[in-house]
Amino acid sequence: MVPTYSQINLILQAMATDKIELRTVNVTRYITPLREGGSLPALAEADDDFKYVLKFRGAGHGIKALIAELLGGEIARTLGLKVPELVFANLDEAFGRSEGDEEIQDLLKGSRGLNLALHFLSGALTFDPVVTQVDETLASKIVWLDAFITNIDRTVKNTNMLIWHKELWLIDHGATFYFHHSWGDWQKAAVTPFPYIKDHVLLPQAALIEEINEEMIALLPDAKLREITNLIPADWLDWEGFEMTSEEIREVYFQFLVTRRNNANNFVKQIQDARETLV
Repeated sequence: MVPTYSQINLILQAMATDKIELRTVNVTRYITPLREGGSLPALAEADDDFKYVLKFRGAGHGIKALIAELLGGEIARTLGLKVPELVFANLDEAFGRSEGDEEIQDLLKGSRGLNLALHFLSGALTFDPVVTQVDETLASKIVWLDAFITNIDRTVKNTNMLIWHKELWLIDHGATFYFHHSWGDWQKAAVTPFPYIKDHVLLPQAALIEEINEEMIALLPDAKLREITNLIPADWLDWEGFEMTSEEIREVYFQFLVTRRNNANNFVKQIQDARETLV
């Protein structure tokens, strides 16, 4: 069954309440791989009869990419930007045994348990900056978001945006929060400007960064950031060979977000400087 635009909008409206809750679905059918980069996501169907773009815990950067996808997507939604519904997607132990492709079979075996999936937007088109003009307010909000969550994607080569029913939707936040791959000095990473913003596909249109800055900060109070980080499943924070407990790791993500929000002027100035070089 292909979900209608109205059905998905109802789901998104329900998720726009004060409390964020992610549904959990069981994957019932692996449809086809989506061979993009090294993560090898897939189009799959779940027991709610909807289709999803499934991100696997056993691929690429594994659990950390799923954490980044979850945090980045829900922060974007909190800021009023359009993101396909995120759901936790459970893979049964028996799932994928009949898969003929050994690479995919290994991926499925390594991803048993809880994964993450995005609602599949059937018929959506990849955003093309040459074809579609984004207004200054929306462009500024997206650029602010990506500087906040340190998103190294969203470039001309890889826009990670879709046009669906004449609206702009954000996808693929797995490359955000790159500090967690080395962990190291997260406090320094939290206050550091974001130099990669110079490559952002919407930077030329982001003329209202200073004007929207306070609005964006106000949408991310401590309570909301705590709620978002609390969405991370406990078993995604059980890092083998890591000395910190799952709650200590969760606290680092929360403190990173709070510190980065409190020092937003650092990356706002970086955005403004990057825009000046375009003139």
